[in-house]
Amino acid sequence: MSRPLAPGERVLVIDRKGRRYLVNLADDGEFHTHSGPLAHSAMIGREEGATVRGSRGAHYTVLRPTLAEVVLKMPRGAQVIYPKDLGPLMIMADVFPGAQVLESGLGSGALSMALLRCGAHITGYEIRPDFAARAQANVVGFLGGEALSRYGVEIRDVYEGIDGGGFDRVVLDLPEPWRVVKAAEAALRAGGILVSYLPTILQVVTLREALDHSGFGMADTIEVLQRSWHIEGQSVRPDHRMVAHTGFLTSARLLGGLVSPARGGWEAMGGPEATGTEPEAP
Repeated sequence: MSRPLAPGERVLVIDRKGRRYLVNLADDGEFHTHSGPLAHSAMIGREEGATVRGSRGAHYTVLRPTLAEVVLKMPRGAQVIYPKDLGPLMIMADVFPGAQVLESGLGSGALSMALLRCGAHITGYEIRPDFAARAQANVVGFLGGEALSRYGVEIRDVYEGIDGGGFDRVVLDLPEPWRVVKAAEAALRAGGILVSYLPTILQVVTLREALDHSGFGMADTIEVLQRSWHIEGQSVRPDHRMVAHTGFLTSARLLGGLVSPARGGWEAMGGPEATGTEPEAP
């Protein structure tokens, strides 16, 4: 189905050197580079992948941006969660269409956009009004105004508690998520998942200790490292640079009952430590 580019859309403009620019199309708009202006009218009505020409003869390719491209290029009020972490986070949180998600620490809205793209309904807590406004603007810029019907943002501190319950997921991008563990226990439905994004391993250790003494079990922490490859003819090798550490992802599931770290969560699941029996050999 044909979908020509239209005013109000964000597009990705790529020059001959591969440099990428995020542009909001407007009927009378112009995009300026060192190679001269490019009228938005040259892009409006064209199909994705079209080559357009600026007033000084420079050529550009125009496309609709992917979520990853928007995250890296969009206006920011805070550091974003990078695309390499967003994908694994969606899997760890097992986000599904219609999932009721409590998200806290909205930042610039990168995580919100990924959750909404998966079909989630978000209750967002953010203590800074400027960050909340930036996140909402970025969501609208990428997903359109209709996404706001699934994106309820409140200016409040999640450390002071979570209103309501029955959430399927709690997703946290906060410096002290261990302070939210007890509130998340009460707010999540049985079997619900908590996921946290943290920059340092010492923060992760503190969070894991809090999870070990809660109703959560099945805790897991990962770090995602991304290495691209140079492939040009017979020259095939890893690139000299890679996207290494950005943060740690920790997930845990609400099982009910006290989960002992020494027992690997068997108490909550009625395993052999709870009954005094050993599991049968396979």
